[in-house]
Amino acid sequence: MDRWTRRRFLITLGAAGVSAATAGRAPAAWGQTDPVLAGRPLVRYPEKTDLILLTSRPAQLETPMRYFEHALTPNEAFFVRYHIYPTPTTVDLATWRLHVGGLVERPLELSMDDLRTKFPPAAVTAVAQCSGNSRGRFTPRVLGGQWGDGAMGNAEWVGARLRDVLKAAGVRQGAIQVTFDGLDRTPFPTVTDFVKSLDVPRIMEDPDILVAYRMNGQALPMLNGYPARLVVPGWYATYWVKNLSEITVIDQVFEKFWMKPGYRIPDNACGCVEPGTAPARTVPITRMPVRSFLIVPESGARVRVDEPVTLRGIAFDSGYGIREVLVSDDRGATWQRAGLGADRGRYSFREWSAPWTPRAAGTHRLMVRAVNAIGESQSDVPLWNPAGYLRNVIEHVDIQA
Repeated sequence: MDRWTRRRFLITLGAAGVSAATAGRAPAAWGQTDPVLAGRPLVRYPEKTDLILLTSRPAQLETPMRYFEHALTPNEAFFVRYHIYPTPTTVDLATWRLHVGGLVERPLELSMDDLRTKFPPAAVTAVAQCSGNSRGRFTPRVLGGQWGDGAMGNAEWVGARLRDVLKAAGVRQGAIQVTFDGLDRTPFPTVTDFVKSLDVPRIMEDPDILVAYRMNGQALPMLNGYPARLVVPGWYATYWVKNLSEITVIDQVFEKFWMKPGYRIPDNACGCVEPGTAPARTVPITRMPVRSFLIVPESGARVRVDEPVTLRGIAFDSGYGIREVLVSDDRGATWQRAGLGADRGRYSFREWSAPWTPRAAGTHRLMVRAVNAIGESQSDVPLWNPAGYLRNVIEHVDIQA
């Protein structure tokens, strides 16, 4: 590993535990005003700024909403989600290899130099979002990590196109799927290794699926996948396997734990069922729905009556692109169109802004919804499923004047 020795990483990781114990309650601006996050400590892990602790074993760290004021999420503030413990802490690039095998003509062992020099670099700006982002807002409550809204981030990713890597290996006839495994390893045989899969046609038809080794112009942070990770724009980050080490082409549909029964949604158009019920059939979760958030001013902020305020936030979807963003200060009776910021690509956060002036003292509920290029938007009532996935309700913040 070219930036962290294992000893230094573990010492700092231990210090993060001390930080968690002493951080106390989160600042009132985002902690006490949000029942999902109230009381959660801030922690600082290696290469990271202060993030909101969900769990430490495995590491699950949430990004405070203030970091989403701009389209690109800083690497040090990018959320962290691992599925098994222990978490990888060190990589020696001199010996690290990405193994490509299975149903291929030419098995490959690629070094980082190979990835950088043997394949043309490609770039995509794309949102990584945990499938369970906002799970803590589900009613009735569901099992799993009780995330607020910060299990997401947007970055410019640079790497080799996955289809170029597979072409170099020569995918053989009869190939159906490709599996992906990282350096995280299970501590006991009873714990299932985190392995995900994609269909071969899905990979070959999409030039934006990358084996990424750069993130916002820098090497990936260790906790975000160093030295290389899968990037699957438009799909939830469960497929974005970190610390990538093995790519295997197979002749069947892969259905081990993290594909089935894990990460499944009801097999219907909305991916939802009546609250408290179970679906008859399920399918793997894939693409993200439309979402939008008001970031500034933050919930609980105080503003002055008759003093203009600029509302700012972000919106995104699975890759059709955001067509418009609308805001309301009268609980959805009327909507005002916001101005859209620079277009960084169809998979990216899209910044938006809108002027607003509070005309009376008291609590003002500001609502935001986005519409994508094919007319998909957000609902007034949140959808529900037993896994706590696919939240895309119209979000709001309450501001005091």
